[in-house]
Amino acid sequence: MSFNTILIANRGEIAIRIMRAASDLGIKTVAVHSEDDANSLHCSIADESFALEGKGVPAYLNIDGIIAAAKEMNCDAVHPGYGFLSENSEFARKCEENDIVFIGPNVEHLELFGDKGRARAAAAEANVPILKGIDKSVTLEEAQAFYSSLGEN
Repeated sequence: MSFNTILIANRGEIAIRIMRAASDLGIKTVAVHSEDDANSLHCSIADESFALEGKGVPAYLNIDGIIAAAKEMNCDAVHPGYGFLSENSEFARKCEENDIVFIGPNVEHLELFGDKGRARAAAAEANVPILKGIDKSVTLEEAQAFYSSLGEN
């Protein structure tokens, strides 16, 4: 799969690294930025930049704003970087619904691994060795009893 233009839904060093890698592959990049990040380095390194509404972290968590930016800038794909929306299944789903490729795990895997209990059960089912743990919500007393049992075989 190849892309013409990707939007990087992140800022700072991670966005810069993604932009450099994309540039090496001949892919055009679009940076997004909050109102207070307009003069950040990632904006000047990108081929184009797009101003998100709001200041600070909330701007980078605005799923609808980032999807709108990707559509307006004719992006084929969105790279979330890490943190922010990188593990958000709703964001990945919205990308899919808008015919934008989410560069990362698919929606099903994000949902599965976003739930520790389900992820643990899937690992056990796949015969992946797992450490002792608790697969459900517990009371304080149950957690203390589990912790105490760790010293035993």
